[in-house]
This record gives sequence, C-alpha cells and structure tokens, in this order.
Amino acid sequence: MLRETVRAFVEDEVRPQALLHNRAERFNRALFDRCGALGLLGVTVDPEYGGAGMDAVGACVVHEELSGGDPAFCLSYLAHSMLFANNLQQNGTAAQKARHLPGACSGASVCGMAMSEAGAGTDVLGMRTTAARQADGSYVLQGTKMWITNGTLDGRDTGDCFLVYARTGHERRDQISSFLVTKGMPGFRLGQKIEDKCGMRASMTAELVLDGVAVSAADRVGLHDGAALCMMRNLEIERVALAAMSCGIARRSLEVMNGYAAERRAFGTPLSGFGQVQRHIAEGYAKYMAGRSYVYSVARGLDLGASGGGLDADGAKLFCGAMGKDVADAAMQVLGGYGYVGEYGVEQLWRDAKLLEIGGGTNEAHHKNMVRDLQRTPELLRK
Repeated sequence: MLRETVRAFVEDEVRPQALLHNRAERFNRALFDRCGALGLLGVTVDPEYGGAGMDAVGACVVHEELSGGDPAFCLSYLAHSMLFANNLQQNGTAAQKARHLPGACSGASVCGMAMSEAGAGTDVLGMRTTAARQADGSYVLQGTKMWITNGTLDGRDTGDCFLVYARTGHERRDQISSFLVTKGMPGFRLGQKIEDKCGMRASMTAELVLDGVAVSAADRVGLHDGAALCMMRNLEIERVALAAMSCGIARRSLEVMNGYAAERRAFGTPLSGFGQVQRHIAEGYAKYMAGRSYVYSVARGLDLGASGGGLDADGAKLFCGAMGKDVADAAMQVLGGYGYVGEYGVEQLWRDAKLLEIGGGTNEAHHKNMVRDLQRTPELLRK
C-alpha cells in the first residue's frame, strides 16, 4: 500500500516537475509540503510525534519510489527524514522530540544534518568545528560545515533546523557531541549556496557558518562526547536508503530504455531486436534486481535503534551506487542523441546517480570499512 501510494504521487506530482526544478537549481518547497501531507516526512518517526512509525523497509520503499521520479528531490527528503528526523527519533530526549519532530513530520520545517567540513568528509573524526563547554553546562559552537543538504532553501538564509556535530575534546575517538541548531540563532548563518553541481541540482547544498553559536545543554542530543556512536548508527540507515535511491534510478532508466527500444526503429527493425540493445536492457534488469534484493534483505534485518549492520549497509550502497549509474548510462546509450538531452530524463538520472558513489560515504570508504569488518569478524562470511 505504501509503495502504491508513493508511486502514484511520483507519477502525478514528482516526475512532472523534476527537469524544471533541476534546470533552475531550485528546491520545490510545495512538493515537500505535499510529502508532509502524505505522512512521508517522518516515515520512521513514532506516531506520537506525527510520524508513520515504519521500519527500514518502509524507508527504502519511499526512497526507491521518490528517486525514480526525481533523485534530487529525494536527496533533500533523505537529509530531512533520515539524517535529521530518524536521527533525533533514535537519539533525542522526549522533550527534544516533542519540540522538533511534529514540525519536521508535517513539513513546517525543513531540516538536515551538519557533519562534513571542507577538510573532513570521509575522515569524519578529523572535524575541526568545536563545542566549548561552559560553566553552566551550555556550549559555544565555532566552525564551518560544508556540503550540507538543505543547508539553504533559497540561497539567502539557512534551512530551519540541523543536528550539528562538533568536537568536544581533543582525542579523535569518542569526543564528538551533537547539537540542535535552529535558524536565526545568533552567529548561525549561511556561508554560501553551492552552485553548478554536476547533478542533484534541485537539492540545495550549502556551507554553514557557526560563529560563536550559544546552545543550551538541553540542545545537546545524546551524551557529552557520545555522538560518535549515534553518528555511526544513523549512517547504516542512511546508506541503505541511498542504495534504495540507486535502485529507483535504475528502475526508471530501465523503463525508459525498454519502452524506447520497443518503439524506435532502425534499419526497419525495432531497436529491441538488436543484440547490442538487448544486452543493455537484460543486463541492466539483472543488475537492478540483484541490487534491489540486496537492499531489501539488509533493510529487513536493520534495527534502527542499534548498530551492527555496517558491513552490509556499506555493501548495499557500494554495489547499488555503481549499479544505478551503470544502468542510467546504458539507457543513455540506447536512446542515443535523445538520451543526451533532457526530454527523456535519463541524462538527469545519469548525472544524479554519480553522487551516490560519493555522498553518504565514498566507494573507497566502503571498501575500507568492509575489509575492516571482515578481518575482525571473518565468521560473517558463513552466516
């Protein structure tokens, strides 16, 4: 029922606006509000805070379907629903959740997470933003965050609320804390909107500046020096959801090239009668089904409130990131010149797909993590 609801929404409202907003590099706030009305923005949030109370499988269904219509819009959705709302749901206090999650679930606020920095992307523990603890238990945040999805909505001001990670000690490990920082706090401002991206152009990306931002102890999420575990736990659902996005890109690419190959004729024969084209469609379908099976297998076993699924969260995103890009590339090849222009949408899918090999963990980070996990626990190969 969830898949049917989201798929109908995508066909009627998401897909028709995708190319226009990508060309304009503009976030579709009205469409985001529609997601709130449909109950999608808090897909994994408890109903008492306005959410749908679903599990990782439900989250993957939404991300796969939305991404098939507009991956850029889906990326903004992911930053809001997974990186902020699910993160706060799992790690926040009852008071924090009551204050922030109803608005996040309704669409009244557009939120995100601020972790990456210009010199600390994959090397998260190398972040330099600091949170200096004061005598009264409050904190003062100082630093700059980069590549923040939903960091701005209009290029003039910040998004509404963010979970900001900052260093609360000098050691690399276990001395990071997270804080709720809201629009309008003194010292919190937009640095710049990131323009002219290769893809995901309808998802706003920004630099955020924290210049002596004072936050109370009540705005710290989790324990002092205890955010590293929260961060790693939330990375698991983030990576599985990103893998589901790749599946959505692949499926839409398959739909387009399969339909085009049946209609377009060359040398008196439909393109689907040529072996070269058959290879693109058949192998694309097999890759998509393999990736989709992996994603939903991992999602079914993922506990949103615990960690321990990192190996296959990394593995699903590693496989599906390349898979989505490859199937979109095949669709462009089958469509030829039409694939290279915006009319059929596959060039947008192709551009958007590349981010999924970089954002939420680079392929190289997945390689490192997976080998580390397999070296530590070789019995995982026999499960």
